Amino acid sequence: MAKQVKLKAEPRTNVGRSSVRKLRARGLIPAVIYGGNDKPQPLQVATREINAMMSHASGENVLVELEIAGEGSSRTALVQEVQHSPVGGEIRHVDFHAVSMDQMIQAEVPLEPVGIPVGVKTFGGLLEQSLRVLAIECLPGDLPDRITVDVSQLNIGDSIHVREIQFPSGVTPKVPPDLTAFSVLAPVVEEEAPVAEAEAAAAGPEVITEKKEEGEAATPAPGGKEKAPKEKEQKK
Repeated sequence: MAKQVKLKAEPRTNVGRSSVRKLRARGLIPAVIYGGNDKPQPLQVATREINAMMSHASGENVLVELEIAGEGSSRTALVQEVQHSPVGGEIRHVDFHAVSMDQMIQAEVPLEPVGIPVGVKTFGGLLEQSLRVLAIECLPGDLPDRITVDVSQLNIGDSIHVREIQFPSGVTPKVPPDLTAFSVLAPVVEEEAPVAEAEAAAAGPEVITEKKEEGEAATPAPGGKEKAPKEKEQKK
């Protein structure tokens, strides 16, 4: 399941581009928390702490216990979105979605194969993964980092559907059960050209010439004159 981590944050009173630039210059990152019964609240978190948290995250879903300065209790939230700089990839902004530990949430988790299918290892097939992520529903405490599926027994033509996946306790898929998650395809074999076509290609194109009939005048060359036929000698 997703690891719950603690993160310190402070309320952010100044908004706007100029204030954000000053914030980043001080080693802080702008953030916001929304969801639940409270209004969206602008926050600021330390760049070093948010970088450390995201670098150690084992999955895309990070469950955070936010300790907001000035508030008597912490707030549980999911990292909803992380905005990165297009140059360098630094974290520029973080969105937190407040959740309650006793209320169901919906999330998308990565789907990963485990093992090498027998149809791939023995018969040269190809493993095709049709689903990369799965939409699920669960309590925040049951949120998995990822869903793993053992594909080692798949042979050529075999498939694994969503209904056949073993989900962790408390986790329910929110996609049609008949969707195909993994399948093993037969190896692609290129068809050989027929022997006759191969021989014809090797021999080259056939050249057809017409035999001129007797007495037919030859075609004059460009710019030349056609010669008149000789008269037959008259009998004396």
